[in-house]
Formats: sequence, structure tokens, C-alpha cells
Amino acid sequence: MGEIIGKTRELKSKGRRSYFRSLTLVVLIFLFISTIFLKNLVYYPSISKNSTVEITIPPGASTAYIADYLTQKGIVRNPLIFRLLTVAMGKDKELKPGNYIITPDLTLPEIVNLLAKGNIEQIKFTVPEGYTIKQIAELLEKKDIVKKEAFLEATSKEYSFDFLQGIPQGPNYLEGFLFPDTYIVAKDTTPEKIIEMMLGRFEQVYEEISKGKNPVANYSIREIVILASIVEREAKVDAERAKIAGVFVNRLKRGMKLRSCATVEYLLPETKPVLTYDDLEIESPYNTYKVYGLPPGPISNPGRASLMAALEPEETDYLYFTAKPDGTHYFSRTLSEHNQATARYQN
Repeated sequence: MGEIIGKTRELKSKGRRSYFRSLTLVVLIFLFISTIFLKNLVYYPSISKNSTVEITIPPGASTAYIADYLTQKGIVRNPLIFRLLTVAMGKDKELKPGNYIITPDLTLPEIVNLLAKGNIEQIKFTVPEGYTIKQIAELLEKKDIVKKEAFLEATSKEYSFDFLQGIPQGPNYLEGFLFPDTYIVAKDTTPEKIIEMMLGRFEQVYEEISKGKNPVANYSIREIVILASIVEREAKVDAERAKIAGVFVNRLKRGMKLRSCATVEYLLPETKPVLTYDDLEIESPYNTYKVYGLPPGPISNPGRASLMAALEPEETDYLYFTAKPDGTHYFSRTLSEHNQATARYQN
């Protein structure tokens, strides 16, 4: 009888321990999910990755008014969370009136700090498609945003993006990944912050356009960007980008040199309307008149259309193209045909 009671107690004890283990596991899972939910709710605004929102905070606006207003504008998911966050940060009495531009890269704490700091001067700038890192640096200095040398120095630093893994860090290792677009920054924004914005924009766009696509010849992201950067500098008309990409792919498959003038121009201090024979003889792994295959890195920062062209080149049997006066190109299948077209359109 005593043995039966002892076994019964032992079973009950095991049952309680099993129950508490299960309960503990459920609580931990709940806390884990809640933490992720709250992090997204608190740290990330609800505006689209591709949008920028302009807001106006009127004089005398309370934190409650601002919280509701930001929710209506689609910036804040929950007004109560915003109000609690301002209290936790000690900023609930410091939010200032003014006009603000909210970009999708800002977290909610950064938005709170922006509103607490006040209506600071913001600058809009546009990076044209096909600009090099050097040209971007010159543009930013001209806009009085950052010094050219400071920006160039910042491009050599390390940035935590998956698509940069495996690329040797150096002066031009970000070439091709600083996405050309329109950006809005505060006047005191650091070069590093601007670079992170541009890299983040590249990541967003590339994820959008590469979904469900199998890159030609199993190219890596970097190889796609290299090809796109050449297309960007060669093409003047969007309708021809995929066709130009297809010509380069055809030449690569046949073991032919790319012979792209754009890769030679990348080596020159300034671009020229017409390259000389001496230019074509420059010894460099970027000179595709001298070397086979793709150059070792991108020669510009390509836009969406050129990236899409490199991801999905047009399938043709063309191996050559030559520029026409109107900016379009004549495409040829044979060298003889190409030489005739060159004589017709460029002499």
C-alpha cells in the first residue's frame, strides 16, 4: 500500500514538473513574440519604404495631438505607443512646431528626436543614374552637404549589408551600390549616414526587381551590378538597355572582349566625346579593349532600369552595336555589318 502511495506522489510530482516546464515554454514563446512585435511597433514607422512624408506641427500642439496627427499621416502605427515613447525618452514636453520631412529610414526614436530638436534645415539632392562615387562626392560638396574628401573617405569604411560580403574593402568597393535617387537629409548629416541611406535604397530596389528572377549565367549580385553599370553608361534610351545587356552577355559567352568604351572612360580623369587610340591602349583590368571578361568592379552606380536589364538581358544573336546621332544604336550580328554601320553613323 505504501509503495502505491509513493508511486502516486511521484507521478503527481512528475506531472507538476512537466506542467511547469510547458507553462514556462509557453511564457517564453509569448515574451519572444511580444518583444518582436513591440520592437517593430516602437522602432519602425509604418510608412512605405519608397515614400517620404511631409508634416507640419502647429504651434501649441500637444503630444497627444502630434501622436494622433502622425497616426493619420501613416507614420505611427499606434498613438499611445508614440506618447509612451516620448515620455520614456523625456521628450514629451520638448516637441517643437515646424515643417518636417519624414523619410522611411527613420526609426520612431529618431522621429521623436527630430521633433524635439526643432525645424532644422533639410536639403534635397538627386544623384543621376550612372554617376560614379567621385561624381557623387563632388555633387554633395557643391550642394554644401558634405566635403568631397570626407565623403570619399567614408566610402572606404565598413557597412553591414549582405550584398557587400566578400567584396574587398577599399576606396571604390561601394561603386555600383550607391543607388541613384532623390534624397532628403539634414544639413548636418554625416557622410556615413548618407552612404547608409543610399546602400539601403539599393537593397530595397534590388530585392524588388530580383524576386523570382534567375540571373543570367548564374551571376552574383556584384557581377549583375558590374554588367548594369556598363549598360548604364552605354545606353541612352531605356528601350535599348536589355538589348545592350544581351549583346555583352553574348560576347562573354563566346569568349569575346566586351570592347566597351564606357570602361575606358572610367579610367580617364574627365570624360571625352571621342576616345583616342592611346586611350584604348591604357593598361588596366578595367579596359575591356585589352582584357577578357567583366571588369573587376562596377564603373558607375546604375539605376533601376539598367539593373533590370542586367537581370534579364534580351535574347538576340547581336554581337555589336554602334551609336547613332539621335542617341539610339544600330545593332549588328557580324563584324562586317558593324563596320559598315560605324562608317555610316559616326563618320
